[in-house]
Amino acid sequence: MDLNLTNKTVIVMAASQGLGKATALEFAKEGANVVISSRNEEELQRAVDHIHEAAPSASVMYKVCDITKGDDIKNLVQSAADQYGTVDVLINNAGGPPAGGFDKFSDEEWQRAFELNLLSFVRAIREVLPHMRKQGGGHILNFASSSIKQTLDNLLLSNTFRAGIVGLAKSLSQELAEDNILINTLGPGRIATGRVESLDKIKADKVGLSYDQVKENSEKSIPMGRYGQPEEFAKQAVFLCSGANTYVTGQSLLVDGGLVKAL
Repeated sequence: MDLNLTNKTVIVMAASQGLGKATALEFAKEGANVVISSRNEEELQRAVDHIHEAAPSASVMYKVCDITKGDDIKNLVQSAADQYGTVDVLINNAGGPPAGGFDKFSDEEWQRAFELNLLSFVRAIREVLPHMRKQGGGHILNFASSSIKQTLDNLLLSNTFRAGIVGLAKSLSQELAEDNILINTLGPGRIATGRVESLDKIKADKVGLSYDQVKENSEKSIPMGRYGQPEEFAKQAVFLCSGANTYVTGQSLLVDGGLVKAL
């Protein structure tokens, strides 16, 4: 199947590691022009080097960007358009907010989570829309969590703002359809990333088990019997934002090995 991604310009937010980095790599393998961002320039350079090792002919550039700052996002999108002429795909991604229940968080912590996990998505979409409208279409994909289908214990901030992402995408799918801009939400289940490892260690400390015991118990709850790999998630992201997807929009999909049983 030809995914029609050669020379398409893709921005991947928060892509110096984890799911963002894995997704940037899969786009690069398909011949896309890839622009990655995060706050840490050293990690970004390492990510670019890693992508070039796996896809030597790939066109990849990075831009330091704090996604809680509107001007940084504006500069990121403009840099991508200046370098490659337009923006065809936006991957909205952000690190997860702190774990904890309702009594743990102050107004300031709620505000930080809002700016990181929802407002950053709004701002990035706002910046890419003129480019996509001008060229007659595009794809936007928001990374969220399996909590968009079933809430997760001790992750109140994530549960709240991931649900907001779904509402945003569903509403925009109605508004942007006439512009041939497709927008979807993709939620990872238990994918083997640093974020999931960190959450498993927090749970291990809380319940008095070893990390390995917590991970083993978690894997038993997954019908596939294992954690997913970042590249397995990334391949689904690439398909949804490729020329092979011309009609799926406004949807919320999970890559979770069958973990979530809710309809």
